Amino acid sequence: MLCDGRLVCGCADPYGRRTLGDARVASVRDVWTGPRIVTLREELNAGGSRFCGDCPLKLPLQKDEPPSVRPLDAGALPSRMYIECTAACNISCDQACCAPETGITRTRQAGMLDFDLFRRVVDEAGAALVRIDFFNYGEAFLHKRAIEMCEYIKSHFPQVYLYTSTNGLALTDEQARRLVHSGIDEVTFSIDGASQSAYEKYRRRGRFDRAVATLRAMVDEKHRRARDLPFLNWRYILFTWNDSDDEMNRARQMAGDIGVDRLCWELTDHPENAYSRRFVPGSPDLEAIRHEVWDDNNLGNAVPGAMPRARIDVRAIWPGVPLLARAGRPLQVRTRVHNLSRRQYPAQATYGRRLVRLGAQLCAADGTLVDRDFARAWLPATLAPGARADVPIEIPTPSQPGRYSLKFDLVSEGIDWFERCGSDTTVRTLLVR
Repeated sequence: MLCDGRLVCGCADPYGRRTLGDARVASVRDVWTGPRIVTLREELNAGGSRFCGDCPLKLPLQKDEPPSVRPLDAGALPSRMYIECTAACNISCDQACCAPETGITRTRQAGMLDFDLFRRVVDEAGAALVRIDFFNYGEAFLHKRAIEMCEYIKSHFPQVYLYTSTNGLALTDEQARRLVHSGIDEVTFSIDGASQSAYEKYRRRGRFDRAVATLRAMVDEKHRRARDLPFLNWRYILFTWNDSDDEMNRARQMAGDIGVDRLCWELTDHPENAYSRRFVPGSPDLEAIRHEVWDDNNLGNAVPGAMPRARIDVRAIWPGVPLLARAGRPLQVRTRVHNLSRRQYPAQATYGRRLVRLGAQLCAADGTLVDRDFARAWLPATLAPGARADVPIEIPTPSQPGRYSLKFDLVSEGIDWFERCGSDTTVRTLLVR
């Protein structure tokens, strides 16, 4: 939803050219199930739609590749929604489509999202929503009631995963601390550099010290009040002027000293004269930081020692001998889990996500994945850095006899498997009689 109430189909529509409906004159349900979006779904199932125009999210079909056919009935309401508070911004990012100089605010029929409209839309769709991305174009917290909106969402629909991205410059220290208590689940700060001279080359008119102070205030309030939310990211876009080892290592050190949950690098292909030539696909430098890149996985972390790492020992009576089980009968497997990072692995969380469990994935004998979520086991307690714990896991063996394999890995629930950011897994053969 754009800040004027129009509904578009994706975040890659900065100027609102592909409008599906208008929440000011129609319900979300009417738009979501209306003729325009139904026609769009039909055309996509047939291989493409003119409605999509120049949308950069389109992927071309390969020769003789059939289009993916999805159900036309997508339910009465969407499960995820972006909410744009404003398209205005307090800085001007170099050659960005949302920089004030592009005139993006003139493509909106209102400068700020009307609070009553916001509330009506959230009240209608909230029960069906799994996630709200509380940002789009512009800086969300320029809206005077943005924090109140976050509080409204989480107080009325606590099941919604509420995420936002900010440059951190519009929040006072007091507001930053209030946001911590709003119930918001995750906040990403866009800070591209570890010094004012590097930062301001892209974030023009931005103040590095102000952005870092806001991030620091949120971390401080979270720790002072012993809260496990919000999860706080520092996302750093790599350019030619900020991709040196010195600048990146300063960011690593600062992120660790501040206590942010995650520091990640982001790759870009624009501006054309500015994107990092050092970290390009296929380069050794990119391979060295690959698991720390934002889009590579959901757990990678550039803070020293914060990358999730574990070792899982399967404690068999005869090492190297396959695990034996009878078809349809549960198998008890003893494991010992070692935390090889400098961050603890939480066994409990107030919100269900990000707690760590032991998982066993069922694979065929050749390693082909059969069931990713085959079995889970709770850690007996939060696992401190460098600690180990014995974790028994019950395996619901397949009903079909044969040779299988089990891949043991840790999983941060709702986020990702440790293997995705380079942690080793343990594989054992399973013989089912």
